[in-house]
Amino acid sequence: MGIGKKTGTVLAALALGLVAAAPAQAGVDGHCGKYLCVMTAHHNRFVQDITVETKDGLPGTLRAYWGDYHSPKAHAASHRWAVGREQKGAKLVCGGLERDGRTIEDGVCVTI
Repeated sequence: MGIGKKTGTVLAALALGLVAAAPAQAGVDGHCGKYLCVMTAHHNRFVQDITVETKDGLPGTLRAYWGDYHSPKAHAASHRWAVGREQKGAKLVCGGLERDGRTIEDGVCVTI
């Protein structure tokens, strides 16, 4: 095998590796409000998971919502929901925090 053919094979392998490593529009995004942060891993409108956590580390009732997805409430300082679904029209992944039956913060959203 000549040097030109070996170089071409190596370059083709590198190009395939780059394409497989970084799919278009894949990302992890987050946004924080005054009391909580919302983070999501997604590929276009396919949301893989949503994490909501309090900034002060104190527990509360956390929830996440996105399009027609409304998570069950979790009593924790941080919680991750595995969503694994796509919604074409949904553009915001949001979270909320309640403590002692009162809404502390709601509508902290990440644009996807």
